[in-house]
Amino acid sequence: MPREVVLDTETTGLDPESGHRLIEIACVELDDFIPTGRSFHRLIDPEREVDLEAERVHGLSRAKLSGKPRFSDIEVVEELLIFVGEATIIAHNAAFDRGFLNAELARVGRSGIAEHRWVDTLGLAQKRFPGMYNSLDALCRRFRISLAERERHSALVDAKLLASVYLELQGGRERGLDLGEAERRPLFESAARTSYGPRPRPLAPLSTDAERSAHAAFIRRVLKPDALWLSFGV
Repeated sequence: MPREVVLDTETTGLDPESGHRLIEIACVELDDFIPTGRSFHRLIDPEREVDLEAERVHGLSRAKLSGKPRFSDIEVVEELLIFVGEATIIAHNAAFDRGFLNAELARVGRSGIAEHRWVDTLGLAQKRFPGMYNSLDALCRRFRISLAERERHSALVDAKLLASVYLELQGGRERGLDLGEAERRPLFESAARTSYGPRPRPLAPLSTDAERSAHAAFIRRVLKPDALWLSFGV
């Protein structure tokens, strides 16, 4: 699977054609459906006032953004384009983020990012859950992804949450390998590990030779040749 970038933005309002601007942009990188830990995040001086309704959502006022780099500065536009590269871009309600990002790129004489490079997780969710409420919050709750960090809308927090949602919409972290319900841990946090000693009296296997052989064939068919599980002799 090619490299993907999950993107989220915050803005001064709802419509770039009426002069509203980006004030925050964040991306997180996925490689073969695995978060790499690499991210891009900038707060941006919009060079205009922030609508009150928008400020209530994200908590970013013009005063808080004063002194931040402008979109036209190298540390924003150039570094953003380098980070994104040729990757597919994942966004929730992608038309909104694409409209604002391409409007900013047009202001600095750069080409916009074509529509075919974007994947809209809202559209994916609507196909999977027709007739249901498919906001980012709703999808996180549906997939039992923690919203503890999301006191207000933040582009970086939302991009990380969206990455988790996107992977679930694509079939979960082990795509094609469904072992039923399991504990879901955040993809961007390290979970504590517990060590256990050997069982004093091992239990006898409950599966037959034929069942174990069929299971081993299934694992070899589904997992990649270098999968860790294969090193245990399955």
